[in-house]
Amino acid sequence: MLGMNGKDTALFIVVCLMVLAAPILLNPFPTDSAFAQFNAGYPALLQRFVIFGILVIGFNILFGLTGYLSFGHAAFLGVGSFAAVWMFKLLSYNIVPAIILSVIVAGLFAVVIGYVSLRRSGIYFSILTLAFAQMMYSIAYSDLVGKVLGTPITNGETGLQVYNDDPQILQGAEAPTTPHLFGLEMNGSVTWDVGGWSFVFQNGYYLAGLFMIASFYLAIRIFRSPFGLMLRSIKSNQQRLNYTGISTRPYMLTAFVISGMYAGLAGGLLAAMDPLTGAERMFWTASGEIVIMSILGGVGTLIGPILGAGVIKYMENIVSTINDTVVHGWFAFMPEGLENFFVAIIHPFIGKGWHLTLGLVFMAVVIFLPGGLVELGQRIGAKFSRKKTTDASDGATTPAE
Repeated sequence: MLGMNGKDTALFIVVCLMVLAAPILLNPFPTDSAFAQFNAGYPALLQRFVIFGILVIGFNILFGLTGYLSFGHAAFLGVGSFAAVWMFKLLSYNIVPAIILSVIVAGLFAVVIGYVSLRRSGIYFSILTLAFAQMMYSIAYSDLVGKVLGTPITNGETGLQVYNDDPQILQGAEAPTTPHLFGLEMNGSVTWDVGGWSFVFQNGYYLAGLFMIASFYLAIRIFRSPFGLMLRSIKSNQQRLNYTGISTRPYMLTAFVISGMYAGLAGGLLAAMDPLTGAERMFWTASGEIVIMSILGGVGTLIGPILGAGVIKYMENIVSTINDTVVHGWFAFMPEGLENFFVAIIHPFIGKGWHLTLGLVFMAVVIFLPGGLVELGQRIGAKFSRKKTTDASDGATTPAE
């Protein structure tokens, strides 16, 4: 199907179903339930799931296939966001020009940064990408280019946004004043109330979801293509390839640019969901988060980085909102002393301490599951598979009565 083998087709169908049904699947608890705070099916978080999924899919093409670890990929995310907002300011709130320019601009920056950085490998490559990203962050935060040109470009620490006096030369009188796709507003939604549940289906989420599905399909084709095999061989033994007379730099630069364009697309979609962007999206911690997402889910696997992105964004938006009052409610049935004891134990890992929880999870994955969450799924699947095989063998060897 669509040029994919049976296994990839099944995985692609699963991803499609998960994206389309996410507003329902991620709202397992009724709205009035005490566990409703664990629901992740609201539009703002769902958008982040799929947008950062696109980001790590692209990052995985570089890191997962070639083994080249970039610590500066957030720069392309930020560049894409700034390009999109500028399209909103100059043309209109239609997201099509914004998304196109985001991908193009991020790709051009990736060509320049990749051309220089790929002259080195290993830790030196990683440090070079980090240095480029931090330089771009400093330029954006200080609006250095704007100061030289005499007009705000990134608007410094305030961030770039759309104002009423912006040109917007293609903005019609009847056009929406929020990001839209030919009149279909991104923040428009339909709510479906069923029993105690309330499911929200937002236009912006499904647009970003379709982009993620397309990005995932393209990643599958790249992974299974001769180009993808060449990238794998670079990761396996680049020196041997060089000895055979094959120049690996064009392949690596292509992978770097494709990865940067994925990040630009993610940045453009972030701006389409909220037309305000700042330099903080380019900071080195944002790049580190991308690396953690990929490792947590499973580097080099197709769906692993998406799972890693989902876990981190869930913890950032759900675990960080749990406070002591909520935890007291969990243990209210216990004697007061025992209740306070459990609250004191859990307190460091919730709210502002969610990073500690993430750190422990990350350590556990690195130590016990080097292949990430995908390896955990494979182990569970293998265990059930062996059990079924054993049961079948026992049934076949049991003598008839």
